[in-house]
Amino acid sequence: MLVRRFTIALTLLCFSLFNTTAFAADSKKQFNICWTIYAGWMPWDYAQAKGIVAKWAKKYGITIKVTQLNDYAESINQYTAGQFDGCSMANLDALVVPAAGGVDSTALIVGDYSNGNDGIVIKGANKQIKDLKGQSVHLVQYSVSHYLLARALEQAGLTQKDLKLVNVSDADVVAAFSTPSVKAMATWNPQLSELAALPNTSKAFTSSQIPGEIIDLMVVNTDTLRKNPSLGKALTGAWFEVMALMKAKDKEALQYMAKHSGTTLDSYMQQISTTALFYEPAASLAFVRDAKLPTVMQKVSSFSFENGLLGPAAKSATAIGIEYPNGVVTGNSKNIKLRFTDTYLQMAVDGKL
Repeated sequence: MLVRRFTIALTLLCFSLFNTTAFAADSKKQFNICWTIYAGWMPWDYAQAKGIVAKWAKKYGITIKVTQLNDYAESINQYTAGQFDGCSMANLDALVVPAAGGVDSTALIVGDYSNGNDGIVIKGANKQIKDLKGQSVHLVQYSVSHYLLARALEQAGLTQKDLKLVNVSDADVVAAFSTPSVKAMATWNPQLSELAALPNTSKAFTSSQIPGEIIDLMVVNTDTLRKNPSLGKALTGAWFEVMALMKAKDKEALQYMAKHSGTTLDSYMQQISTTALFYEPAASLAFVRDAKLPTVMQKVSSFSFENGLLGPAAKSATAIGIEYPNGVVTGNSKNIKLRFTDTYLQMAVDGKL
């Protein structure tokens, strides 16, 4: 079963106390990157195991260790604490943990966005989001599922105050939905597919209805990247080498990723089908340069502030600045802690890596 990402809101409270100068990095030769199991992040496992990362690192005279961690939240915590130079995470989590904790981070690679991997299932035929008014909805609170629900309610003319949220562990999603008292669940694949396949249920909303809003990233420490551009070049080169294999439907690569994510090839391919992977650097480049990205991140910032995820010092949804290519900034331009870069993507497009 592929483990989906979820955010731990309270971790940012302790990280906000850190002196961020502790994370400053001089030019160096050895780097550590971490990732956790999820359909869109399995390429990191393959790239490490097959020597692709090592090959690209050698090209630039550096070494890169890519480590799988078992706990997603802990991987972000360790990155934020400076134990890793980079980490795979969703855009929501990049904002509310390292950025809100004072660690300036850069989204080096925008790998994909959820295009149906997340959804809301309601018991009963032909149910719609408006039918949730006055009802209880189970979900992993403060996760991307929570964000998805907030956006679904917004489109239906409702708010979170119109229903009751019940927190549930991601490991208990399927079991909880099987009980009579649970009528609606916001979750992600593979649990989403399992629930939607049950008789007399309705998949009332999915991330395909908010395309480009739940984004999967490889985030690196901004100071480290600035002082060591070779890290950005090597990681970007390795990533798109694997993407080329996936685009070509390389069976060996896909079977490896399925097996090492703990699922079958068919199941893995089903999850990939609802993961909008950017197989070519030009597609990822276009995404980070699109004028829609700042609008998306403003929505994420608003959700985060409304749910108390930006920390006790945040007085508004604009407390944290987010920078995009061409110098566009949303939020506080004097407190930029999250950045989207097109530098290395452009190099990949131009064949200069």
